[in-house]
Amino acid sequence: MSRFLVRWLVTGLAIVLTSYLLPGVNFESPLALIMGALVLGLLNAVVRPVLIVLTLPITVLTLGLFLLIVNAVTLWLTTVIVPGFEVRGASYIWAALLITIFSWFINMFIRKEEHRER
Repeated sequence: MSRFLVRWLVTGLAIVLTSYLLPGVNFESPLALIMGALVLGLLNAVVRPVLIVLTLPITVLTLGLFLLIVNAVTLWLTTVIVPGFEVRGASYIWAALLITIFSWFINMFIRKEEHRER
């Protein structure tokens, strides 16, 4: 359960950092941020793997760059599901890229701390 909460917090932090850097990423309230992080995490766990399998040939042809489109689609689905969480225009791809980078970096930092505690 604590691992889920950590990932939820990491996703929320990545969304906040992205919203500061990209003017097209907005959330109206803390609740919209919390729900956006939760829905994005669930979509990344359930829908994204299906999309990756379905788009595997095009992903291979583009040397993995199509994964940005898959991430943008999951971000778009999040904005459709969560009221008050929005991404405008071409910001979907940039936002997906930044959220992925921030999440990766924060998770890398957390993993180092977990290994030190052992």
